[in-house]
Amino acid sequence: MAARREPSSDDESYEVLDLTDYARRHHWWSRVFGRNSGPLTEKYSVATQIVMGGVTGWCAGFLFQKVGKLAATAVGGGFLLLQIASHGGYIQIDWKRVEKDVNKAKRKIKKQANKSVPEIHNLIEESTDFLKQNIVVSGGFLGGFLLGLAS
Repeated sequence: MAARREPSSDDESYEVLDLTDYARRHHWWSRVFGRNSGPLTEKYSVATQIVMGGVTGWCAGFLFQKVGKLAATAVGGGFLLLQIASHGGYIQIDWKRVEKDVNKAKRKIKKQANKSVPEIHNLIEESTDFLKQNIVVSGGFLGGFLLGLAS
């Protein structure tokens, strides 16, 4: 009977599990995540990444343009109706109160913006890292977004 050797340190008592090897051996993992799970640069060719980014960017830009036009029309139409109603004497606007409320809201927004500075920096860093890792898709998205805005 062979003598069992005791580990000489804590490092030897743990088994290392290679997740990539584990994923290849277990079919359920492959079915859920696909054969090539990992960053986009490892999954798809450059041309595919550019097309994927471009198509999604175009869709986002097109929707942004349509929603932006709708929002601008609604806000502008609302102001126009208020001016017509004010000029016609239907409503009386207390502009001093409006100015006071706007200044109060500006102070409140400034105060909250100063509190959220660290969160904004973290978001910017994460976004920058994502863009650096997926530069091809990001470039395709930006180009598609600009084309979508122009359509």
